[in-house]
Amino acid sequence: MTYIAHETAIIDPGARIGDGTRLWHFCHVMGGAVIGRGCTFGQNVFVGSAVRIGDNVKVQNNVSIYDGVTLEDDVFCGPSMVFTNVVNPRSHVPRKHELRTTLVKRGATIGANATIVCGHTLGRYAFVGAGAVITRDVPDFAVAIGNPGRIAGWMCRCGAQLAEGASVPVCAACAACGTRYVARDGRLAIDE
Repeated sequence: MTYIAHETAIIDPGARIGDGTRLWHFCHVMGGAVIGRGCTFGQNVFVGSAVRIGDNVKVQNNVSIYDGVTLEDDVFCGPSMVFTNVVNPRSHVPRKHELRTTLVKRGATIGANATIVCGHTLGRYAFVGAGAVITRDVPDFAVAIGNPGRIAGWMCRCGAQLAEGASVPVCAACAACGTRYVARDGRLAIDE
């Protein structure tokens, strides 16, 4: 099995793309990029040369994934969401040596038109609402909304709401799938 790319997609030499990945109209993957298995890239997606993407990642239309961004397995990037990689860009001042990394951990979701300012981590199964502007780390299972992004609640890995508010719940159980969660060291974790 190999990847599938629309005839308008551009795959530069040196890009590594996993089996079963699909790239639709006008995608561009730079040489050096590493993309896992079973991913889907919508129309007009750009992937930089120093980008690492895990398995089963879904990237919707009009998303640019710039150098310094890492997407772990099962990440979802909504339409027209934005990653940055320089904090203070100026056209006349070269800053390629100042790139800041962004890590999006396993299972995280980023809503349509959200902006992820570089230098931050989105935790496992975190959920960033549509249009949010993320200017700090988002913990595992947290729901972040607004501008600037703030924690508004907590979400199960299956996508069901666990609790409202910014405070980490002491314990919670998902009404949809039954997964149980507990607070450990100020963070929400699956109770195993």
